[in-house]
Amino acid sequence: MKFLTPLFDQLQTMWVSLVKALPLLSLAALLLLVTWIILRVVRRVLRSTLGKSSMRPSLANLLQTVVHTALWTLSILTALTIVFPSLTPAKLLATIGLGSVAVGFAFRDVFENFLAGALIMLRKPMRIGDFIDCGDVSGKIEQITIRDTYVRTTDGVLILVPNSYIFKNPVYVETDQSLRRYETVCGVAYGEDADNARAVILDAVESLSDIDQSKGVEIYASEFNSSSVDFTIRWWATSTPPGLHSSRDSVIRAVKRALDDRGIEIPFPYRTLTFAEPLELTGGNVKEKVDDERKVEEGQA
Repeated sequence: MKFLTPLFDQLQTMWVSLVKALPLLSLAALLLLVTWIILRVVRRVLRSTLGKSSMRPSLANLLQTVVHTALWTLSILTALTIVFPSLTPAKLLATIGLGSVAVGFAFRDVFENFLAGALIMLRKPMRIGDFIDCGDVSGKIEQITIRDTYVRTTDGVLILVPNSYIFKNPVYVETDQSLRRYETVCGVAYGEDADNARAVILDAVESLSDIDQSKGVEIYASEFNSSSVDFTIRWWATSTPPGLHSSRDSVIRAVKRALDDRGIEIPFPYRTLTFAEPLELTGGNVKEKVDDERKVEEGQA
């Protein structure tokens, strides 16, 4: 059994080292236990404090996660330096720094979306329920998380948009205000009285109840078009997409009905044909001439 002697000696050395390290291990374990207790207290305090504030729930969860991670990281690093005295804080920070660089390159997109989500939630440029238009994405915001923004299109499709995309591109928040101005164009024939047509259009739009009359209705003669004098009609209504479609439907129907009742023409496009040489028509109307040519062709046949 002499060949096992080195093994027993090694085990004895390890046991002695473990016994010597027990006070340090106990101190490190006590430190981790105290950290766990502190984190439970901090979590309750944050929940009660943030719950009473107007902070977004996702941002509150982010803050709790950051505090939780920071305290645990500090506690574990301290415990390691207690158990291994030769492992200085400077060496630990250097190792963590190199590891952070490697992780940063590997998960660059994840961290980019994470930071963009935190900035979006801190700045609060948009709220849950707002309708936005950002690049190719348009719809209603249902949720803002650390990585994605959930956007529901008007036809019911859910789009998960990376926060970095929203952070880097212009975002049109259509429902930032409760009211929004809309406009449409109505053409009136050149033979009509422009002042009278404008008054008729104005009366028709001002009689509607589903638009906001407090901001007034604007009617402008805006363009000499190919077949008509165009009037731009502007009004204010609720800023949601249903408000847009509903108010525009009411305005167009009311203007069309009012112009028809007054006998004011909304013209179709007219076309004027110009020939290089004048056309000569002889012997009756065009129909009779065409019939005569057909009879000649039939006789020759």
